[in-house]
Amino acid sequence: MLSHISASLSHTSSTTTASFLLRRGPSLRPKFPFCPYKPSKFQKQHRFVFSSMDSAATVDSVANDLKKQSLKGTENVDISSKLNIEELNWDNSFVRELPGDPRSDSIPREVLHACYTKVLPSVKVDNPQLVAWSESVAELLELDPKEFERPDFPFIFSGASPLVGAMPYAQNYGGHQFGMWAGQLGDGRAITLGEILNSKSQRWELQLKGAGKTPYSRFADGLAVLRSSIREFLCSEAMHSLGIPTTRALCLVTTGKDVLRDMFYDGNPKDEPGAIVCRVAQSFLRFGSYQLHASRGKKDLEIVRALADYAIRYHFPHLENMTRSGSISFNTGEEDNSAVDLTTNKYAAWAVEVAERTASMIARWQGVGFTHGVMNTDNMSVLGLTIDYGPFGFLDAFDPSFTPNTTDLPGRRYCFANQPDVGLWNIAQFTSALSTAELLNDKEADYAMESYGNKFMDDYQAIMTRKLGLAKYNKKLIGELLKNMAIDKVDYTNFFRLLSNIKADPTIPEDQLLIPLKAVLLDIGEERKEAWASWVKAYIQELSTTGVSDEERKVSMNSVNPKYILRNYLCQTAIDVAEQGDFGEVRQLLKVMQCPFDEQPGMEKYTRLPPAWAYRPGVCMLSCSS
Repeated sequence: MLSHISASLSHTSSTTTASFLLRRGPSLRPKFPFCPYKPSKFQKQHRFVFSSMDSAATVDSVANDLKKQSLKGTENVDISSKLNIEELNWDNSFVRELPGDPRSDSIPREVLHACYTKVLPSVKVDNPQLVAWSESVAELLELDPKEFERPDFPFIFSGASPLVGAMPYAQNYGGHQFGMWAGQLGDGRAITLGEILNSKSQRWELQLKGAGKTPYSRFADGLAVLRSSIREFLCSEAMHSLGIPTTRALCLVTTGKDVLRDMFYDGNPKDEPGAIVCRVAQSFLRFGSYQLHASRGKKDLEIVRALADYAIRYHFPHLENMTRSGSISFNTGEEDNSAVDLTTNKYAAWAVEVAERTASMIARWQGVGFTHGVMNTDNMSVLGLTIDYGPFGFLDAFDPSFTPNTTDLPGRRYCFANQPDVGLWNIAQFTSALSTAELLNDKEADYAMESYGNKFMDDYQAIMTRKLGLAKYNKKLIGELLKNMAIDKVDYTNFFRLLSNIKADPTIPEDQLLIPLKAVLLDIGEERKEAWASWVKAYIQELSTTGVSDEERKVSMNSVNPKYILRNYLCQTAIDVAEQGDFGEVRQLLKVMQCPFDEQPGMEKYTRLPPAWAYRPGVCMLSCSS
């Protein structure tokens, strides 16, 4: 019998405990509700109304026309130099190698036996404007930053002007939403333009979010508004600067057209400025990309395999030609002492790597206090990237039960403390889809989930050890710290930043122990001061055994504890002025968030605690509304 793994974020039995428990036995599959492991469990799903109406201008015809318009004389261009937009090297492997929808209209419907539908951006624009851009993302694409100055740039990256070489499509996928199987979902307002290959043979997909209807839009309009687009653009780039795997954002443009939205779902819609973000990632494949086809019976199981082969070929190529190695084999713990070598099944090795990348990403979320808010399986990247920024939030006052999503309030399924467990639950759904397609056996699927648990705990413990400047992980010390922080609602980011000011000097008088933390230990009584003083003494004692100087430890701690995080109220401040046509604060906030660990003199206002107005609905907590 395999032993149990049990760990927690705060190691207490109180309601603030963020438990992370992997139950392991003869089968490592957790007994989660709504966790289908047989194809029959997937069959009952919503059916969409079909229509035979086709788009007047098909994607293929436009793409062919654009190919004919390719600039002459570019064959010998040195692609290691900075490129203009027309010189970008398009590949379109997703469309070329995977089965597609024979139709190319955007009428909402169920799309069968296809990974995508070719569809053109249809958003209407009126004098679109460039709000913000990322030169570091342009560098990935080897795009000349001067291209941002082009008058036609906002037209191109709103989708109003087609791109030479692009072959736009919307991806078809399904997923579990709040634990319930939702059937077909797909890109309802995101249209992928295609893939760019740079001179290093790196592959980058460009996607316009808010570019118009697709077959997966259901009853929505396929559009996006400025407020959510600003949040997505800024957080994509802020997370990258924090060292967290994420999709990126090349640019943000307004459309010049209003979009009707009911932000609070209370029957009071209003017009808001429309906008589009150009998202960039190596791939936008999701757990739900595999789940949908696994749910549709025998005919679609080959699509699961084709999608897995595609992901491995282009994004996990090291798994294609593995050699047998005892270093990646494992004992199942069964009575027959059977062992499985992952090199005999590339899909098993891939599932383990997906699980470990996911675990590492979520451990990093926990380290900086990030709460995704909508960890549905259709929002989980197979590359281990943070994807789909909706009602996200960074912790202000430390509260393990914090969720930034108003839709999540009843059960707080996706609260900060639950993210590690939800990650495991989602991996169970992913491996289930692969098992249904007979790419994994039960032992391999179980091992992927076990690997998730081990990787999460290894990474989380390493992160917390570095955040505190310790030589080794101290479960008791860290558990007591998180308990104290939860009781006193201490600001998560500012506390860890100030913690580096504590000196490893056991002779410091007791009445001076809390001076370095004075700015974050606000309005606490004598009893709580004693509790904190006791913890600081234990912390100093632990530091004194490391042999590291105070100066060296401070530099190390400040390199992992950010001074600046994208608090929701900072986003809202930028949104308020941007909606009036002033984009300066969006650009300034981007600049600050690109250097989150630096002191940045003069920018201290971006470290302040949220003001009273920040706790109103629509600021500290948001809905899934676009």
